[in-house]
Amino acid sequence: MKLAIVILSNKDLPNVLAVTSTEGYQSTKIATAGQFLESGQTTVLYGVDDEKVEDLLELIKNNVTKRVVRREGVESTLEGSLLKQPVDVEEFGAVAFVIDVEQFRKL
Repeated sequence: MKLAIVILSNKDLPNVLAVTSTEGYQSTKIATAGQFLESGQTTVLYGVDDEKVEDLLELIKNNVTKRVVRREGVESTLEGSLLKQPVDVEEFGAVAFVIDVEQFRKL
């Protein structure tokens, strides 16, 4: 068994939860705060059989959207006008970590 830890944009969350639930994947969602991109994310935990991990990740990939967002320049103690310039940053639709589960119990 694997644990898929998936960090999603809140913009994609309702669609991903609907699709994965329809396909029989159970999940737990956790409110998440990022440091660089502040548009809002949620972490979703999925317990998945080993052979279904790729199917789950493919479902998620097909139901999220990559976006380019404009962010103000970084704060710095260095002087210079370039640091305050807005920059375009690619925001991925999801980031997933898959780890082995040593034990799983319903108590």
